[in-house]
Amino acid sequence: MTNSVQSNSAVLVHFTLKLEDGSTAESTRNNGKPALFRLGDTSLSEGLEQQLLGLHAGDKKAFSLEPDAAYGVPSPDLIQYFSRRDFIDAGEPEIGAIMLFTAMDGSEMPGVIREVNGDSITVDFNHPLAGQTIHFDIEVLEVDPVLEEPDADPVG
Repeated sequence: MTNSVQSNSAVLVHFTLKLEDGSTAESTRNNGKPALFRLGDTSLSEGLEQQLLGLHAGDKKAFSLEPDAAYGVPSPDLIQYFSRRDFIDAGEPEIGAIMLFTAMDGSEMPGVIREVNGDSITVDFNHPLAGQTIHFDIEVLEVDPVLEEPDADPVG
């Protein structure tokens, strides 16, 4: 297929994300399972989508995104303080653990336990990679892949 990635394309990619120190933050190549993304659905940052536009299946691209174009800049508003009583059902929180919290609207948000101090527990809801420059290495496997085989029997 010769279609290039457009603003509403689905793309099947292998990617590696590296931090400034050269360490790998995430890689689909490690488990051999590529990732499927749909541009325009807000799952990817605008900066990342801009880098994917125009690429074709088989293309490889390496680039870096500053924090504001990648996972954002950490916001102090996303650091919340909880009472130890809030964790009675979940058990003793460990620093560095990622836990799911239910928001007022019923959605779930991951938060990282940053500090346990007496009765106070500090939880950071910023993305774990917020504030970091990310180095991307992306290989486009397919553009608008067929996700399901169409029915062989027409329904009539």
